[in-house]
Amino acid sequence: MATQPPVPRQEIRFCRAPDGVRIAYAVHGSGPPLVADSCWLSHLQYDWQSPVWRHYLDEWGREHTVIRFDERGHGLSDRGVTDHSLEARLGDLEAVIEDAGLDSFALLAMAQGGPVAITYTHRHPERVSRLVFYGSYSGQPDKDPVEAEMNDTLDQLIKVGWARPDSAFRRVFTSLMIPDATEEQHVWLDELQRVATDADTARASRRQRLAADASALLGELDVPTLVLHSRGDRMNDFEEARRLASGIDGARLVALESDNHIVLETEPAWDVFRAEMRAFLREGRASPTTDQVTLDVLSPRELEILRHAARGLDNDEIAAALHLSTRTVERHLSNAYAKLDLHGKSARTAAVARLLTRA
Repeated sequence: MATQPPVPRQEIRFCRAPDGVRIAYAVHGSGPPLVADSCWLSHLQYDWQSPVWRHYLDEWGREHTVIRFDERGHGLSDRGVTDHSLEARLGDLEAVIEDAGLDSFALLAMAQGGPVAITYTHRHPERVSRLVFYGSYSGQPDKDPVEAEMNDTLDQLIKVGWARPDSAFRRVFTSLMIPDATEEQHVWLDELQRVATDADTARASRRQRLAADASALLGELDVPTLVLHSRGDRMNDFEEARRLASGIDGARLVALESDNHIVLETEPAWDVFRAEMRAFLREGRASPTTDQVTLDVLSPRELEILRHAARGLDNDEIAAALHLSTRTVERHLSNAYAKLDLHGKSARTAAVARLLTRA
């Protein structure tokens, strides 16, 4: 019997959205920060055992410090939430970014995360260094009567079948997301739906996501942008990718030869996805061949905190000097260590040594 690969270390943290909802987020990997704007269904712990998602988590963590979160009402975040509006979800993303102490980062908008990522980038253009859309959209266009009837039918399927022990009803969504998957992969995604959230939340969040629309902001974005989308995507039509790429000045569209909303590891399209995303996120980054260049990946705030640490101040003293909370100082230092690929008890000493050598 095959054994599961070991689960890489991730740190699960909690923060509060502006309306008080607790949002769970996780950090893993090392390197420049990559924030994944969550898709509809997720569970921070369960995803690591996934034959559908695991290869994404492994890939992104090789070169980046990955910050991903469970949306309100899902996974490890607070359940029983009724407000899944664009503003509420934007507040969740802002809360995660602030709690993680991020100043500048690449932002990955997955599936229904598109309108949230667009709105965040529009409001905080100085923070988003690169923007990636994957199987996503800017806002749902007006639906024709057939589409409206289809959505009503899917709502009814969620209502009557989401919580059933057998997966017959949930398999409808699974077949739309990964039609070319193996039975093992189908079963896992069937179960993720049940584990990730309850039927009432699934219906409410889905309906409110359908109403989210940030398409009017596309022309005002000024950030390097990559759009990745499967040609045969049955969840979000490929036309949505064309709208994104044509609406953002300079954006590049890469069509993935797949019918799966979530490209699987065994598909040729996965190699294309991985290569395109790696190349795009590496663009503009200096090669860390010297300590001088390595420190250039740090934000001004991270450098400022590290300079105080080099003076011998502890975290409480740094917090007092900069009028920050001790937790915020710890977050910035943790992010700096990750970017510098420093780990363990000696990370602080090694980071300070690099700073002093640079000076």
